[in-house]
Amino acid sequence: MREKTLRKLEYNTILDKLKQCCSSSLGKEKAVSLVPAIDGVIVKSRLAETSESKRILSNMGRVPLDGIYDIRSSLRKASIGGILAPDEFLRIASLLNATNNMKRFCQQIEEQDFPIIWDLASKLYSLSKLKSTIDECISPDGLIKDSASPELNKARKQIRNKQAELKSKLDQIIRSTVYQKYLQEPLVTIRNDRHVVPVKQEYRSNVPGILHDQSASGATLYIEPMAVVEINNKVRQLQAIEEKEIEKILKLLTESVQEDASLVQMNMEVLATLDFIFAKGKLSVKMDGTEPGVNSAKEVNIYQGKHPLIEGEVVPIDIRLGGDFDILVVTGPNTGGKTVTLKTLGLFTCMSQAGLHIPAREDSSITIFKDVFVDIGDEQSIEQSLSTFSSHMTNIISILMEADSSSLVLFDELGAGTDPTEGAALAMAILEYLYNKNIKAVATTHYSELKAFAYQRERVENASVEFDSKTLRPTYKLLIGVPGKSNAFEISARLGLKREIVETARSFLTQEEVKVADLIKNLEENQMASERERLEAETIKGNLERQLEAIKREKDEIERKKEEVIRSAHLKANEILDEAKKEANKFMKELKQLKTESLEEQKKAAQQGKSKIDQLKQSNQERATEKEKHTESESPKKVNVGDTVYLPAYNQKGEVLTKPNANDEIQVQAGILKLSVKLSEVRLTKEDKKDRGQISTKGIVKEKAMNIKTEVDLRGYKAEQAIYELDKYIDDAYVAGLSFLNVIHGKGTGALRQAITEYLRNHPQVKSIRLGDNSEGGSGVTVVEF
Repeated sequence: MREKTLRKLEYNTILDKLKQCCSSSLGKEKAVSLVPAIDGVIVKSRLAETSESKRILSNMGRVPLDGIYDIRSSLRKASIGGILAPDEFLRIASLLNATNNMKRFCQQIEEQDFPIIWDLASKLYSLSKLKSTIDECISPDGLIKDSASPELNKARKQIRNKQAELKSKLDQIIRSTVYQKYLQEPLVTIRNDRHVVPVKQEYRSNVPGILHDQSASGATLYIEPMAVVEINNKVRQLQAIEEKEIEKILKLLTESVQEDASLVQMNMEVLATLDFIFAKGKLSVKMDGTEPGVNSAKEVNIYQGKHPLIEGEVVPIDIRLGGDFDILVVTGPNTGGKTVTLKTLGLFTCMSQAGLHIPAREDSSITIFKDVFVDIGDEQSIEQSLSTFSSHMTNIISILMEADSSSLVLFDELGAGTDPTEGAALAMAILEYLYNKNIKAVATTHYSELKAFAYQRERVENASVEFDSKTLRPTYKLLIGVPGKSNAFEISARLGLKREIVETARSFLTQEEVKVADLIKNLEENQMASERERLEAETIKGNLERQLEAIKREKDEIERKKEEVIRSAHLKANEILDEAKKEANKFMKELKQLKTESLEEQKKAAQQGKSKIDQLKQSNQERATEKEKHTESESPKKVNVGDTVYLPAYNQKGEVLTKPNANDEIQVQAGILKLSVKLSEVRLTKEDKKDRGQISTKGIVKEKAMNIKTEVDLRGYKAEQAIYELDKYIDDAYVAGLSFLNVIHGKGTGALRQAITEYLRNHPQVKSIRLGDNSEGGSGVTVVEF
């Protein structure tokens, strides 16, 4: 798109805000160079990455983007054989540290939820060895560590020893009573990297040594005493060795960087891209932006759009183009918001095509324009001696030459700056040209002739910015389908112009003009009434949706409680079944013992066993008829607190805790659960309180037998989860009386099959297991015999 268009729409100001959201110079570089794309695939991808980053920021808060440096010059320097400085290595280490932080951060997100960010993070390389090498050699303040090499460590120790010796020697000199009278001050200073003492000029011959400098007045001479010359020389030699070793270390480090240069470069580029993408997300959060849809129907639908650069309270507007009409003619008074409407549409188009969110409702959508042309603001050119009209017309001519059916054209005050009659005619001719070329356009104007033009064309529509004649203020709402009026008479009268003057002015209008003005007024009033009704309908709709949501939550809670009750009943039934198994096992054990006992003892034991069997039969018969007995009775019309009732839905008895409320609901204590049920859902019972809470297993067993399948599919489960599900299913199958069960675990790696096999071998209810034959699923199925 043309730079002039972007400047007029203040797109660069948006980029400045985007730049402020970046954490690195590399991200800011990408931000200021962002331009709208004209490829739909690219636009959608850009918008998707902005949405991903915004969701991550909303869910996880701060993203680790610190420490990203531009190291391109350092990498180029290394590539041509240069040796990097310590501070350059620190920036590289910082970049590698930022890489590791981002990799760890992105491990917390799911690939399927954030595919773009995930894909970028997967291209980051840790390069831990290079980072460790740099950290071992260079300290955080940019100095080479003593431990960088044994030779450096040795040289520095020797330097420290010699410097201590030097200091001791110099201290002796400046403290000596002999030398004190020769010195200007009792101190040691440095000249030409050598340690010297300040000697008075007149005592030069009394202090033998090398002269290195003198004061400006010549009164002080800086002399290196002969007693320390040799020590100073040795320090200089050791320092030369140190510098040579440092250069060697930096060269080796540079070579290490050069080996991984391509990966370091990739890390830098990926981190810069991530910084830029998350900056787009931050900007969206600040603007309360949303991702617009991108359609191929050549339509623009902006709902509740707010210009992002207007400070304070912004009135949202709705803008449509390309659906029922291709050209929109916006009329109305000055300062009413017509220009803001144009800029909002143009800026939203550029932002969307650049991949930025727009501050509008979520169902807003844009289409891809190859170019956006604007003629907005004062185009007067002093340098070219052009009037406002001439300058505007020069710009319009250029637009008409370049625009086509894939362009969006925005005209502000089309035809203004010249004779109204001629200006209106020119404006209609320009719109006619755009109309015939199928070009999408929005034009603002004061001319009434353009309102008629819009009425006479199929795909041209009038619009106006709403104006409140009572307060003399615009409301800034765009009313599509209603042409605007200047409101000059109303404004003048409200400001105090005499009524007779206003009426005289009205009389100069033609009858046709008066009718049109009245028609516009009626249309505007009807539009405002419709808008109020629409808002009321939306409020009612919102209330209904909230009520439906509350009902859904209440229903979900009831279902949850129901599942808890069923689960509790299942557990109780299993307890009863286990108790029966224990009794049977005990009885069988006693029978085995009879083989070694006398005939009399066997008869006695047999009699006892028969008695126990009769008791079990009686107990099971009582439980089996419990549900049928209560089902036949009718629901009571009233109950009292403390009554024992039967709950057919749960096959369980309970105690009434409360009297029926207005909805005929009561609370019942059934075992450990407290339930709210309808009066129609309970039956009266005459059982004693001591029997409350017992559960009949007949209904459960019958239901299981009717619904249980002879196979369970555990494919896709992890081992622990599969064992848990299989354990529950075996209990159900056993209770239902199944003789076998097919466990489907698939072939895969065999790990799940092995875990299931180990579990089944030790299960007390399993008689045998085997792999299925070809007709049963082969090695992907294990057949269990109970």
